[in-house]
Amino acid sequence: MKLVVLDRDGVINEARDDVIKETQDFVPIEGSLEAIARLSQNDYRVIVITNQSGIAHGLLTVDDVSKVHNHMQQLVSSYGGRIDAVLFCPHAPDDDCGCRKPKPGMLHDLMERLNIELNGVPLVGDSLRDLQTAMVVGATPVLVKTGHGAATLEENKHLDSVEIYDDLADFVEQMLEVEEGE
Repeated sequence: MKLVVLDRDGVINEARDDVIKETQDFVPIEGSLEAIARLSQNDYRVIVITNQSGIAHGLLTVDDVSKVHNHMQQLVSSYGGRIDAVLFCPHAPDDDCGCRKPKPGMLHDLMERLNIELNGVPLVGDSLRDLQTAMVVGATPVLVKTGHGAATLEENKHLDSVEIYDDLADFVEQMLEVEEGE
């Protein structure tokens, strides 16, 4: 099974200082929806994992998050792609749950659901916690410079073993080129 795991905010959509509460707050990063469609069209399963602490803080509901995710999936579908699953952590950073990135709970849940290991599976994110989450389960950490990615790169000069791309579209383009060359 070919699989790619994506963070949401800063990878698929523009990162914001506040919480994405409604569908109109979800602004895709240029090329991200098309990139997800390309993955789907090349037989990849696409999974999104995202921290959504706004639920714990009472800023939005699970239903609000579901509406935004349904909207995101409809947008991807309009380009001929699909997102196979969206997993989210509704907890606040202080809740000490096992699912909030950088803890690997969402990835453990994914491995259990799909009965697979994530060794070598790309996990694309824009923050250090995304990269740390990937490393805990043996996934391949991939940093994009969109969202908080440029700042993450600037603040963490020791990311030599991490693949770095301009954005999701750049990652997908290069990954598929390598795949074609094999």
